[in-house]
Amino acid sequence: MINSKPSSAASLPSALCGIRFSLLILLSAAILLGGLSIDALAKTKGKSSVPRPEPDLKILSLEATPMPYRPQDGPFHFIATVQLPKEVDEQLMLEVSALVTSSSMTSLRFLSIRQTINDHEQTPTSAAGETPQKRVQVDLAWDGLDHNKQQVPVGSYEYEVRVKLLSNGEKGQRTQMLAWPKRGKFAVKD
Repeated sequence: MINSKPSSAASLPSALCGIRFSLLILLSAAILLGGLSIDALAKTKGKSSVPRPEPDLKILSLEATPMPYRPQDGPFHFIATVQLPKEVDEQLMLEVSALVTSSSMTSLRFLSIRQTINDHEQTPTSAAGETPQKRVQVDLAWDGLDHNKQQVPVGSYEYEVRVKLLSNGEKGQRTQMLAWPKRGKFAVKD
C-alpha cells in the first residue's frame, strides 16, 4: 500500500521554491518593463530622509555677462565667487567648470580652469569671533564657439557651473569636495 501523504509533504518545499522563483521573475519583469522603477523606489526612500547639508565649498555668487550675448562684442563671462572651506590644504586643486548647451543639444561647449588654491588671489572674510573663510573669484570666458569651434547660432542657451576641490593621488586627481552647481539661461543674439 502506498501512502500519498509523505510524497505531498515532500513536494511542499519544492512547490514553495517554485512560487518564490515565479515571484522573483515577476518582480524582475516589472522592474525591466517600467512597472516599478528603481529610481521610483529610491525616490520614495529618499523622501523620508533628512535633506543633505550644504557643503563647505560654495558658489556664493555667479555673474553671467553680458546679457543678451552678442559674439561679435567679445567673450561671455562666468564670474564665480567661491567660498573655500575653513580648513583647506593649500595644495589642493580648485576646478571651476561651465557647460554651455543649446536646447537641441546640437551646440555645446565645456570650459574649465584648474589651479592650486595658492594660485588664486584669496580674500579672507569673517564674522565676529569666527575663523576667516577664504573666497576666490574665478572668471571663465566663453568665445561663443561650440564644440566644433563653429560660431553658435542665435537662440536660447543654458549653462551649469560646477566647483570641485581635487587632490593628487597615485592614480591621478580625485575629487575631495563638490559645491552645489549653479544653473541659468541666456540668449545669443545677432
